[in-house]
Amino acid sequence: MKFDNVSVEIKGNSYFDGSVTSRTLHFADGSRKTLGFMAQGKYEFGTEAAELMEITSGELAYKLADSDQWKTAHAGESFNVPANSKFQVEAKSMIDYCCSYL
Repeated sequence: MKFDNVSVEIKGNSYFDGSVTSRTLHFADGSRKTLGFMAQGKYEFGTEAAELMEITSGELAYKLADSDQWKTAHAGESFNVPANSKFQVEAKSMIDYCCSYL
């Protein structure tokens, strides 16, 4: 995955005592993405906008707020998260991800 013509926020985002970190990219069309890393562990996130989570390395189990079922996304796979919701994840190893805000 490669992005051209973007600006990057120098200040990083850090969650869960540094176990999840990311940098925000801004595109000319006004869209944004975050590129980040997630250490092995379990986390819960909340969303404002709908999101597309793309896993670029590792294996991530996830459970959306409207589901009782855990699913798994491997490197090269993605999943959608609805706006104004929560989702749980379990990183089986170090995860590299790209989050697009829809």
